Amino acid sequence: MTLGRRRTMWACDLLCIFGWLSIAFAKDAFWLDAGRISLGIGVGLISYVVPVYIAEITPKHVRGAFTSSNQLFQSCGLSFIYFFGTVINWRILAIIGALPLFIQVIGIYFIPESPRWLAKVGSGKEVEHSLHQLRGRDADVSAESAEIQVMTKRIEEDSKSSFYDMFQKKYRRTLVIGIGLMLIQQLSGASGVTYYSNTIFRKAGFSETIGSMIFGVFVIPKASLAVIFVDRWGRRPLLLVSAAGVSIASLLIGVCFTLQEMNIIPELTGVFIFIFILAYFGCFAIGVGGLPWVIMSEIFPINIKVSAGTIVALTSWTSGWFVSYAFNFMFEWSAQGTFYIFGVVGGASLVFIWFLVPETKGQSLEELQASLTGTT
Repeated sequence: MTLGRRRTMWACDLLCIFGWLSIAFAKDAFWLDAGRISLGIGVGLISYVVPVYIAEITPKHVRGAFTSSNQLFQSCGLSFIYFFGTVINWRILAIIGALPLFIQVIGIYFIPESPRWLAKVGSGKEVEHSLHQLRGRDADVSAESAEIQVMTKRIEEDSKSSFYDMFQKKYRRTLVIGIGLMLIQQLSGASGVTYYSNTIFRKAGFSETIGSMIFGVFVIPKASLAVIFVDRWGRRPLLLVSAAGVSIASLLIGVCFTLQEMNIIPELTGVFIFIFILAYFGCFAIGVGGLPWVIMSEIFPINIKVSAGTIVALTSWTSGWFVSYAFNFMFEWSAQGTFYIFGVVGGASLVFIWFLVPETKGQSLEELQASLTGTT
């Protein structure tokens, strides 16, 4: 991100504004497609740069909560769509989608640039100025500024900022962790379950209207759990609990569909499926849903943050598209089999997290990246 974090977010906002307005005022399929492409590029970039920016500007003791809040606000937007998307005309909904972007385009001018990006481009005085804007005018930022500049300079001298640098042996673990967590997040099936929730409720014999309304309310408190606990319990324990919960809930949903197919307690299976879907999303939200983005924003050194982050974000969006595309075919093939597969993925996730994912709570980005890459 040679533009810096602020200007990159500003460019993403413009792409998304163009996308929403193209959809809102489209007169043919060309403008609908152009809008969706522009939105896809903008959202894809901003989904990476926002957690990176938040992680780079916040103190280490609250970094997890602040970065997780990004997921909370995404859930608020999702809840809004679930509530009003079925009663508001899609063109008006597109215009509503553009309104927060106009606010952010203006707001970005009043926020400081990331001090770590400023250190990378060699602006020492600007690093302290940025930290004073973030920590307060009277705060002593000299130690933090020195740590950021010294570590950034050391990394830059040790390795050039090129695409191929991220494949060096010392960065291999961080790349595997980043890609692995994104695969866990998507292959656990949440995007497919979200997009086809009404289909699942219908198959289960549960009211689609009631299910959608309750689900719309539920997405906000579930997302707030990670914000509350991430800096208390740490990333690793939450990920382990989350993966275990997702696995168990998926298996229980599969069992319920099996019982339904066998016509055993058919009057109760729909209710149980709905309850276990809520449990599934509750477990997903406290760890696997948002923490991969938190950890991704923490583990990559500044010299490979753009290239490695691009690969990780591409992994997330590609695997998410694959799950969303394949879910309907899988569900038609076998409802219970689909959730048994998600349960197995959750079990495999536990093994991956246990052996490879480190705890990042309470460490500065410089301390964490040095320990992962062996930089001294």
